[in-house]
Amino acid sequence: MKPLLIVKTGQTLPALRATGEDFEDWIIRGMAIDRARIMLVNAYADEALPNLDSIAGMIVTGSPAMVTDQEAWSERCAEYLGKAVALNLPVLGICYGHQLLAYACGGEVGYHPQGREIGTVTIENTAAAQRDSLFGAMPMRFLGHTTHSQSVLRLPKEAVLLASSEHDAHQAFRLGEEIHGG
Repeated sequence: MKPLLIVKTGQTLPALRATGEDFEDWIIRGMAIDRARIMLVNAYADEALPNLDSIAGMIVTGSPAMVTDQEAWSERCAEYLGKAVALNLPVLGICYGHQLLAYACGGEVGYHPQGREIGTVTIENTAAAQRDSLFGAMPMRFLGHTTHSQSVLRLPKEAVLLASSEHDAHQAFRLGEEIHGG
């Protein structure tokens, strides 16, 4: 069985890391998946990304980095994501991963004109979300914890909008059937 790849694009706050957990730990716990089925690659530390045919799918984590800084490791990840999308490999981009996925597929990412979104906010799903494999079981309105200075300002051409908030028009989107950013 092929592993699920977690592409680590940064670390959480030092105080949270001091508890012994980071982004990947929260993802693994939330998915209730055996760590033996996970391949973790620390992309921001320039660890090599595996061949796409060797993984079942991938999750791209959040990061304190900014997509628009176009750091070399981030640009390599964007290129890798573009290839994964072309192969219709299942992908979930979370926060920075959501922004990087949009950027990799021709969307626009930048600093939000109204500044940072931070805190617990109401997120509203679109009608398309009701028919989505990932968002379909969620309520139309729910509370989500957010913190980001940059946003997806323009979705990729083929993207389907799944969710938005009062502050952020593009909280979640889908490309194809199993490629999600949120």
